[in-house]
Amino acid sequence: MDILLVAGAFDSLSRRVYAELADRGHRLDVVLTPHGDEAVREAVHDVRPELVIALGWETALPEGMWMGRPCLIVRMGPPGGGVRSSLDWAVTTGARHWMVTVLQAEAGTDTGPIWATAPFDVPPAGKSDVYRNEAADAAVRAVLLAVERYAGGSYKPQPQGDGSSIAGEWFAGGAGEPRAQGVDGRFAGDSYESRAQDADERRVGDSYEARPPGDDPAIAAIRPDAFPDEARRIDWQEDTTEVVLRKLRGADSWPGVADTLCGKDLHLHGGHFEGRLRGRPGELLATRAGGICRATRDGAVWIPELRPQRRDGGPATFRLPATLVLGDRLVRRVPEQPAALEVPAHRRTWADIRYRQLGDVGFLHFGFPGGAMSTEQCRRLLAAYRFALTRPTSVLVVGGVRDLFSNGIHLGVIEAAKDPAAESWANVNAMDDLVEAMLRTTDRLLIAALGGNAAAGGVMLALAADEVWCRTGVVLNPRYRRIGLYGSELWTYTLPRRVGAGTAERLMADALPLSAAAGVRRGLVDRLVPVPPQEFPAEVVRLAAEVARDPGLPQRLAAKQAERERDEAAHPLADYRQAELDFMRRAFFDPDAPYHALRSAFVRKVPGSGSPRPVASGHVWGAVAVPWGAGVSSPESGTSSSESGVVPSVSGVSPSESVVVPSVSGASSSGSVVVPSVSGMPPLGPVTSPSALVMPPSALATPSSGPVAESVSDGAEGGGGAEIGDGLPGRGGAGATVTGSGEERG
Repeated sequence: MDILLVAGAFDSLSRRVYAELADRGHRLDVVLTPHGDEAVREAVHDVRPELVIALGWETALPEGMWMGRPCLIVRMGPPGGGVRSSLDWAVTTGARHWMVTVLQAEAGTDTGPIWATAPFDVPPAGKSDVYRNEAADAAVRAVLLAVERYAGGSYKPQPQGDGSSIAGEWFAGGAGEPRAQGVDGRFAGDSYESRAQDADERRVGDSYEARPPGDDPAIAAIRPDAFPDEARRIDWQEDTTEVVLRKLRGADSWPGVADTLCGKDLHLHGGHFEGRLRGRPGELLATRAGGICRATRDGAVWIPELRPQRRDGGPATFRLPATLVLGDRLVRRVPEQPAALEVPAHRRTWADIRYRQLGDVGFLHFGFPGGAMSTEQCRRLLAAYRFALTRPTSVLVVGGVRDLFSNGIHLGVIEAAKDPAAESWANVNAMDDLVEAMLRTTDRLLIAALGGNAAAGGVMLALAADEVWCRTGVVLNPRYRRIGLYGSELWTYTLPRRVGAGTAERLMADALPLSAAAGVRRGLVDRLVPVPPQEFPAEVVRLAAEVARDPGLPQRLAAKQAERERDEAAHPLADYRQAELDFMRRAFFDPDAPYHALRSAFVRKVPGSGSPRPVASGHVWGAVAVPWGAGVSSPESGTSSSESGVVPSVSGVSPSESVVVPSVSGASSSGSVVVPSVSGMPPLGPVTSPSALVMPPSALATPSSGPVAESVSDGAEGGGGAEIGDGLPGRGGAGATVTGSGEERG
């Protein structure tokens, strides 16, 4: 079926639905509504879809689009319930259950008949975490069911009527809906607090908080209003730790909780429980791994990130490690209290890196806000990895927790640096150090366990392991080009070795999202773990123990070491790394390289940047065409008059065709096109021709991110934010509106 997805951003939900529908053979295109109604109408004219599906809780359909063609709206919340800031309300009020509804677009606001619903449990986690996991799982179930019903031709969508009765039945545990099992795995993603044993307590990260039995405010969370800023504010003198955590988590990605700290107007992002430190309410107690610990009325919480208040007329601000925002002078009086890698089971606290050992299996857990890995975070993770190698294990699991795995370098920290080029260089080298250390480990089996999405350098980090395990809801984005980078993390060695040179080239050039199942088919993923998000950690423990007990493991390790020695003799890892870094150096240290404008627009979510058609075949993202000879040589010449490098010959591409560079507001479109030279680069895996490393001209296009496109959370390389905002009303012509919970925006 030809399906057009209409979305506010090509975020984790949009990509997840795209990947799942593509897996089922549907022909898809995507159009982004921030580019205006005309862009949507043009996409409809071009695609002539059999079905239009509006995704994202703020996606607006142009007036009258639903007349003459079927249009479905996917929104957060039960039938009949308000949808503005829906997930904000659910998380902040502590709802235990929530729902995704697929309805038919009509002239009224969300009044059309219902095609499908899918309930989900709401864990005590951040809004963006829930959005990417439980909510996304439910949205996919609902969309697939709605598409199946529509394709069948016999299903009649149900009128809404009084949707409150449906919601009430579900929240009371009725309506015949299956209810999820209890929480056995880690909820935190990037918190990893230790577990308590009391079954009557409710987990916070990996710790629990007491909660009155039977107290479920889910029905009260069905509200028609956007979430007001005043309702998010924390009263440090009066709010309990549980209330503070709910407020922080309900706004963790966007918009954050407005507050004043150390004389600065800020937004607080993210919240994790602290079980030991105490102080005066609102007092700064400690720092750790870039985060700050702040006292509450009856305890304390860790806040990993802050975002400065935007000044009138000033550039957009973005999330950064809290200590980086406050500065050394402001936090000098606050002690740094690093967490031990191995924390006793009774210790309830937050850390972004943890190690534990169960029998012959070691587990190196990590989780950084939004999946971005700064230079400092990469170096700490490498130190922890080296510690893990000193322990007597035969299997080492890297990751193994719910939510994001990694999205590569931290574009937010880079953008905030005094010298972004130097910080970019330091960051990519720190990532490469970690990847190379993993690739050189031959005395134990490495398993990368992805409970959540990965992109760019994060995908390549996973590929440095011997086996890649993914929860079935994971989306992979093995791409760099949308931020104007060639990429590193030794991908020119690991990716072709797994999938072959041809597939590697296509994956890097297409820049399309892949489901975990598609990753298996292409050779990126070795094992699917078909469990809900909260059960993933426990299932990884069980499966890893089976691997460690395998009597054939010693032979596998011997073969692994022999293969590494053969590969090193043929082409040393250092050669792959150096060749990749030659490409990266040019992008980083050339002030006119597209990377800098793209990075800034990406992190700051510049309105109007990017393309309205992110996956359209042959579409150039925010780019201007440059003739083949404009500063670059012909494919045959091997030299460039401007010394910019060589554009290689690609089968089926004429030298008269154009190479493209992005057009970004405020960036010059004149001058030479900088195209990396392939001279001296080692071949992809077993391929003997250096030309195998070359990307086609389409891959040299560097599309910019949309105004609310993902960065660190699930998108292209690194970054400090993620996807779309939450709590803003949308518009749909004469009232057909999709509003409510979005995801994060950094």
